[in-house]
Amino acid sequence: MTNKTTESDSKYNDLEKMEIKDLLSNINNEDKTVPQSIEKVIPQIESLVKVIVNKMKLGGRLFYMGAGTSGRLGVVDASECPPTFGVEHGLVIGLIAGGDSAMWKAVEFAEDSTTQGWEDLQKNNITDKDVVIGIAASGTTPYVIGALEMCNKNEIETGCIVCNSASSVAAVAKYPIEVIVGSEFITGSTRMKSGTAQKLVLNMISTSVMIKLGRVKGNKMIDMQLSNNKLVDRGIKMVMNQLNIDYETANELLLKYGSVRKAVDSIK
Repeated sequence: MTNKTTESDSKYNDLEKMEIKDLLSNINNEDKTVPQSIEKVIPQIESLVKVIVNKMKLGGRLFYMGAGTSGRLGVVDASECPPTFGVEHGLVIGLIAGGDSAMWKAVEFAEDSTTQGWEDLQKNNITDKDVVIGIAASGTTPYVIGALEMCNKNEIETGCIVCNSASSVAAVAKYPIEVIVGSEFITGSTRMKSGTAQKLVLNMISTSVMIKLGRVKGNKMIDMQLSNNKLVDRGIKMVMNQLNIDYETANELLLKYGSVRKAVDSIK
Protein backbone atom coordinates (compact mmCIF):
# COMPACT_ATOMS: atom_id res chain seq x y z
CA MET A 1 0.00 0.00 0.00
CA THR A 2 1.50 3.31 -1.07
CA ASN A 3 2.17 5.76 1.75
CA LYS A 4 0.99 8.89 -0.03
CA THR A 5 2.99 11.64 1.61
CA THR A 6 2.41 13.63 -1.59
CA GLU A 7 -1.26 13.78 -0.58
CA SER A 8 -0.69 14.55 3.12
CA ASP A 9 -2.07 17.79 4.53
CA SER A 10 0.09 20.89 4.14
CA LYS A 11 1.81 22.17 7.27
CA TYR A 12 0.53 25.62 6.30
CA ASN A 13 -3.06 26.83 6.50
CA ASP A 14 -5.14 29.88 5.68
CA LEU A 15 -2.90 30.54 2.68
CA GLU A 16 -5.34 33.09 1.29
CA LYS A 17 -4.75 35.22 4.40
CA MET A 18 -0.94 35.27 4.08
CA GLU A 19 0.92 38.33 2.88
CA ILE A 20 2.63 37.86 -0.47
CA LYS A 21 6.08 38.02 1.13
CA ASP A 22 5.11 35.24 3.54
CA LEU A 23 3.73 33.11 0.73
CA LEU A 24 6.97 33.44 -1.22
CA SER A 25 9.20 32.85 1.82
CA ASN A 26 7.30 29.74 2.88
CA ILE A 27 7.31 28.26 -0.63
CA ASN A 28 11.04 28.93 -0.79
CA ASN A 29 11.60 27.29 2.59
CA GLU A 30 9.82 24.18 1.38
CA ASP A 31 11.81 24.14 -1.86
CA LYS A 32 15.07 24.23 0.09
CA THR A 33 14.34 20.76 1.45
CA VAL A 34 14.20 19.11 -1.99
CA PRO A 35 17.99 18.78 -2.64
CA GLN A 36 18.39 17.23 0.81
CA SER A 37 15.83 14.58 -0.10
CA ILE A 38 17.63 13.89 -3.37
CA GLU A 39 21.00 13.57 -1.63
CA LYS A 40 19.67 10.51 0.22
CA VAL A 41 19.05 8.60 -3.02
CA ILE A 42 22.21 9.41 -4.99
CA PRO A 43 23.32 5.73 -4.79
CA GLN A 44 20.05 4.69 -6.47
CA ILE A 45 20.47 7.37 -9.16
CA GLU A 46 24.05 6.17 -9.72
CA SER A 47 22.91 2.57 -10.27
CA LEU A 48 20.38 3.64 -12.88
CA VAL A 49 22.83 5.94 -14.68
CA LYS A 50 25.35 3.11 -14.99
CA VAL A 51 22.73 0.92 -16.64
CA ILE A 52 21.72 3.68 -19.07
CA VAL A 53 25.32 4.41 -20.06
CA ASN A 54 26.05 0.75 -20.70
CA LYS A 55 22.90 0.29 -22.80
CA MET A 56 23.49 3.45 -24.81
CA LYS A 57 27.03 2.37 -25.60
CA LEU A 58 25.43 -0.71 -27.17
CA GLY A 59 23.17 1.45 -29.31
CA GLY A 60 20.21 1.74 -26.95
CA ARG A 61 17.95 4.66 -26.21
CA LEU A 62 16.49 6.27 -23.09
CA PHE A 63 12.73 6.66 -22.67
CA TYR A 64 10.95 8.80 -20.10
CA MET A 65 7.24 8.28 -19.59
CA GLY A 66 4.66 9.79 -17.29
CA ALA A 67 1.39 11.69 -17.04
CA GLY A 68 0.63 15.33 -16.30
CA THR A 69 3.49 17.30 -14.76
CA SER A 70 5.67 14.19 -14.56
CA GLY A 71 5.21 13.43 -18.24
CA ARG A 72 5.86 17.04 -19.24
CA LEU A 73 9.11 17.13 -17.27
CA GLY A 74 10.30 14.01 -19.09
CA VAL A 75 9.45 15.47 -22.48
CA VAL A 76 11.27 18.70 -21.63
CA ASP A 77 14.44 16.90 -20.50
CA ALA A 78 14.42 14.70 -23.60
CA SER A 79 13.90 17.66 -25.93
CA GLU A 80 16.86 19.51 -24.44
CA CYS A 81 19.39 16.73 -25.10
CA PRO A 82 19.88 17.33 -28.87
CA PRO A 83 20.59 21.09 -28.65
CA THR A 84 22.68 20.78 -25.49
CA PHE A 85 24.73 17.71 -26.33
CA GLY A 86 24.41 17.40 -30.11
CA VAL A 87 22.86 13.94 -30.02
CA GLU A 88 20.34 12.92 -32.63
CA HIS A 89 16.62 13.35 -31.99
CA GLY A 90 15.25 10.03 -30.86
CA LEU A 91 18.14 9.03 -28.60
CA VAL A 92 16.28 10.33 -25.57
CA ILE A 93 12.49 10.17 -25.95
CA GLY A 94 9.79 11.60 -23.70
CA LEU A 95 6.32 10.05 -23.77
CA ILE A 96 3.30 11.60 -22.05
CA ALA A 97 -0.07 9.99 -21.42
CA GLY A 98 -2.54 11.47 -23.87
CA GLY A 99 0.07 12.19 -26.55
CA ASP A 100 1.63 15.46 -27.63
CA SER A 101 -1.51 17.51 -27.01
CA ALA A 102 -1.24 16.65 -23.31
CA MET A 103 1.86 18.87 -23.14
CA TRP A 104 -0.44 21.90 -23.46
CA LYS A 105 -3.77 20.76 -22.12
CA ALA A 106 -4.74 18.03 -19.68
CA VAL A 107 -6.24 14.96 -21.36
CA GLU A 108 -8.89 13.49 -19.08
CA PHE A 109 -8.28 9.96 -17.82
CA ALA A 110 -5.34 9.40 -20.19
CA GLU A 111 -3.14 8.24 -17.32
CA ASP A 112 -5.67 5.59 -16.23
CA SER A 113 -5.00 3.19 -19.11
CA THR A 114 -2.84 0.20 -18.18
CA THR A 115 -2.13 -0.65 -21.83
CA GLN A 116 -1.52 2.67 -23.58
CA GLY A 117 1.99 3.13 -22.17
CA TRP A 118 3.24 -0.11 -23.69
CA GLU A 119 1.47 0.71 -26.96
CA ASP A 120 3.28 4.06 -27.05
CA LEU A 121 6.61 2.32 -26.50
CA GLN A 122 5.88 -0.19 -29.26
CA LYS A 123 5.18 2.69 -31.67
CA ASN A 124 8.79 3.70 -31.02
CA ASN A 125 10.07 0.17 -31.72
CA ILE A 126 11.24 -0.45 -28.15
CA THR A 127 13.93 -3.16 -27.78
CA ASP A 128 15.92 -4.77 -25.00
CA LYS A 129 18.79 -2.35 -25.75
CA ASP A 130 16.66 0.51 -24.42
CA VAL A 131 15.98 1.78 -20.88
CA VAL A 132 12.59 3.07 -19.73
CA ILE A 133 12.15 5.42 -16.77
CA GLY A 134 8.66 5.90 -15.38
CA ILE A 135 8.04 9.27 -13.76
CA ALA A 136 5.13 9.51 -11.32
CA ALA A 137 4.99 11.68 -8.22
CA SER A 138 2.30 9.52 -6.63
CA GLY A 139 3.86 6.27 -7.80
CA THR A 140 0.41 4.95 -8.74
CA THR A 141 -0.05 6.00 -12.39
CA PRO A 142 -1.54 3.05 -14.36
CA TYR A 143 -0.07 4.36 -17.66
CA VAL A 144 3.41 3.97 -16.16
CA ILE A 145 2.83 0.78 -14.21
CA GLY A 146 1.46 -1.13 -17.19
CA ALA A 147 4.35 -0.02 -19.40
CA LEU A 148 7.03 -0.98 -16.88
CA GLU A 149 5.42 -4.38 -16.30
CA MET A 150 5.52 -5.14 -20.02
CA CYS A 151 9.11 -3.90 -20.24
CA ASN A 152 10.11 -6.33 -17.51
CA LYS A 153 8.40 -9.19 -19.36
CA ASN A 154 10.39 -8.26 -22.46
CA GLU A 155 13.73 -7.97 -20.59
CA ILE A 156 13.91 -4.19 -21.00
CA GLU A 157 15.65 -2.36 -18.16
CA THR A 158 13.32 -0.16 -16.10
CA GLY A 159 13.73 2.66 -13.60
CA CYS A 160 11.45 5.20 -11.99
CA ILE A 161 11.35 8.55 -10.22
CA VAL A 162 8.59 8.72 -7.59
CA CYS A 163 7.93 10.82 -4.50
CA ASN A 164 6.10 8.32 -2.27
CA SER A 165 7.60 5.35 -0.48
CA ALA A 166 6.57 1.75 -1.22
CA SER A 167 4.64 2.74 -4.33
CA SER A 168 3.30 0.48 -7.06
CA VAL A 169 5.57 2.07 -9.67
CA ALA A 170 8.67 1.56 -7.54
CA ALA A 171 7.68 -2.06 -6.89
CA VAL A 172 7.68 -2.71 -10.64
CA ALA A 173 10.84 -0.77 -11.60
CA LYS A 174 14.15 -2.64 -11.46
CA TYR A 175 15.98 0.57 -10.51
CA PRO A 176 13.59 2.66 -8.40
CA ILE A 177 14.41 6.19 -7.23
CA GLU A 178 12.15 7.33 -4.40
CA VAL A 179 12.60 11.01 -3.51
CA ILE A 180 10.40 11.59 -0.48
CA VAL A 181 9.81 15.34 -0.29
CA GLY A 182 6.86 15.25 2.11
CA SER A 183 3.70 17.32 2.02
CA GLU A 184 3.34 20.09 -0.54
CA PHE A 185 2.83 23.78 0.26
CA ILE A 186 -0.65 23.43 -1.25
CA THR A 187 -1.99 20.04 -0.23
CA GLY A 188 -1.53 17.54 -3.07
CA SER A 189 -0.04 20.03 -5.55
CA THR A 190 2.76 17.79 -6.80
CA ARG A 191 3.75 20.29 -9.50
CA MET A 192 5.63 22.01 -6.66
CA LYS A 193 8.21 20.13 -4.54
CA SER A 194 7.63 16.77 -6.23
CA GLY A 195 7.97 18.33 -9.67
CA THR A 196 11.11 20.17 -8.59
CA ALA A 197 12.60 16.92 -7.30
CA GLN A 198 11.82 15.11 -10.54
CA LYS A 199 13.30 17.92 -12.63
CA LEU A 200 16.52 17.90 -10.59
CA VAL A 201 16.88 14.11 -10.83
CA LEU A 202 16.24 14.20 -14.57
CA ASN A 203 18.96 16.85 -14.90
CA MET A 204 21.35 14.61 -12.97
CA ILE A 205 20.55 11.55 -15.07
CA SER A 206 20.73 13.08 -18.55
CA THR A 207 23.74 15.27 -17.78
CA SER A 208 25.84 12.51 -16.21
CA VAL A 209 24.88 10.07 -18.98
CA MET A 210 25.92 12.50 -21.71
CA ILE A 211 29.20 13.28 -19.95
CA LYS A 212 30.03 9.56 -19.74
CA LEU A 213 29.14 9.19 -23.42
CA GLY A 214 31.80 11.77 -24.28
CA ARG A 215 29.49 14.67 -25.08
CA VAL A 216 31.33 17.09 -22.78
CA LYS A 217 35.04 17.96 -22.83
CA GLY A 218 36.48 19.53 -19.70
CA ASN A 219 33.35 21.39 -18.69
CA LYS A 220 32.24 22.52 -22.15
CA MET A 221 29.34 21.41 -24.37
CA ILE A 222 31.51 20.81 -27.41
CA ASP A 223 28.72 19.14 -29.40
CA MET A 224 25.99 21.72 -28.73
CA GLN A 225 23.90 22.86 -31.68
CA LEU A 226 24.84 26.33 -32.90
CA SER A 227 21.23 27.43 -33.16
CA ASN A 228 21.45 31.10 -32.22
CA ASN A 229 23.94 33.96 -32.04
CA LYS A 230 24.60 33.47 -28.34
CA LEU A 231 25.60 29.83 -28.87
CA VAL A 232 27.70 30.68 -31.92
CA ASP A 233 29.61 33.24 -29.87
CA ARG A 234 30.06 30.71 -27.07
CA GLY A 235 31.33 28.16 -29.59
CA ILE A 236 33.82 30.62 -31.05
CA LYS A 237 35.22 31.31 -27.59
CA MET A 238 35.54 27.59 -26.92
CA VAL A 239 37.55 27.15 -30.10
CA MET A 240 39.69 30.18 -29.21
CA ASN A 241 40.52 28.73 -25.79
CA GLN A 242 41.15 25.21 -27.06
CA LEU A 243 43.45 26.26 -29.89
CA ASN A 244 44.83 29.51 -28.48
CA ILE A 245 43.80 31.48 -31.57
CA ASP A 246 42.08 34.83 -32.15
CA TYR A 247 38.32 35.38 -32.46
CA GLU A 248 38.26 35.85 -36.23
CA THR A 249 40.22 32.65 -36.92
CA ALA A 250 38.07 30.69 -34.51
CA ASN A 251 34.95 32.06 -36.18
CA GLU A 252 36.18 30.94 -39.60
CA LEU A 253 36.92 27.43 -38.33
CA LEU A 254 33.53 27.15 -36.64
CA LEU A 255 31.71 28.30 -39.76
CA LYS A 256 33.67 25.86 -41.87
CA TYR A 257 33.21 22.76 -39.71
CA GLY A 258 29.87 23.51 -38.04
CA SER A 259 30.72 22.31 -34.52
CA VAL A 260 33.22 23.04 -31.79
CA ARG A 261 34.45 19.45 -31.73
CA LYS A 262 35.07 19.29 -35.48
CA ALA A 263 36.72 22.71 -35.53
CA VAL A 264 39.12 21.76 -32.76
CA ASP A 265 39.82 18.31 -34.19
CA SER A 266 40.61 19.83 -37.59
CA ILE A 267 43.69 21.49 -36.09
CA LYS A 268 44.69 18.99 -33.44
